[in-house]
Amino acid sequence: MRNPYPEKKKHRLAILIDGDNAQPSLIVKLLAEAGKYGQITIRRIYGDWTTPQMNGWKECLNHHAIQPIQQFRYTIGKNATDSALIIDAMDLLHSGLVDGFCIVSSDSDYTRLATRIREAGIFVMGIGQRKTPKPFVNACNIFIFTENLIEHIDEKQIEDAERVAENGTNHQRPNPIPLLKEAFSMAADEDGWAHLGAIGVNLRQLDPSFDPRTFGYGQLLQLIKAHKDLFTIRKEDDKGPSAVYVKRASKRRNSKKPNSSSAEQL
Repeated sequence: MRNPYPEKKKHRLAILIDGDNAQPSLIVKLLAEAGKYGQITIRRIYGDWTTPQMNGWKECLNHHAIQPIQQFRYTIGKNATDSALIIDAMDLLHSGLVDGFCIVSSDSDYTRLATRIREAGIFVMGIGQRKTPKPFVNACNIFIFTENLIEHIDEKQIEDAERVAENGTNHQRPNPIPLLKEAFSMAADEDGWAHLGAIGVNLRQLDPSFDPRTFGYGQLLQLIKAHKDLFTIRKEDDKGPSAVYVKRASKRRNSKKPNSSSAEQL
């Protein structure tokens, strides 16, 4: 089976950081995460650098070659930083200097900006906290929660995630099964097999904030492997490490109650 999802060309990204809504302690992780989706050619951070709350950013600016953009607060209670970032983003959008954007903020004010960028056919990702309003999250092609950049994926987290899968509900970690079902159905071919890469693409389309780390796993394959009762996995080693395919697991029959319909596994 041929892989219909070859490696994608790297985007030239502009990372625009709202200094009022981001943590300087995460700057290395922010740049590393954005770097997975493209080469960061423009790095800017916006804020009122005359205020004490921006002091935490000053030490890392030169080290990471981030350009600070000064924006005074003209009125108390109004965030002028948002306007400055949006204006620069639109200038960059029309300049053709970049192929995509990374907006670092948890502020819903950037929802329309993200929507406008996508309307132009340009890639846009967001990075923010889990409290980020859903409209902003869904306006992006990809949205990464900063909590997933902080958390360390370990065996305990995997055990917790497996308990979530068994129980079906959990306030801390949502149940990934409904999204996995839908993404698989969208990607499956006539033989009932779906390429793992296609499932990943569909998951991002259904929910831009989907991330295996949210459920305690570092990779999508690990998350799917944790649900062996739902999925069968096939690897074609002769075609490379990316040749991984997923299929619905066979339904189990209940021998004690032959007349009752068996529960749907996927």
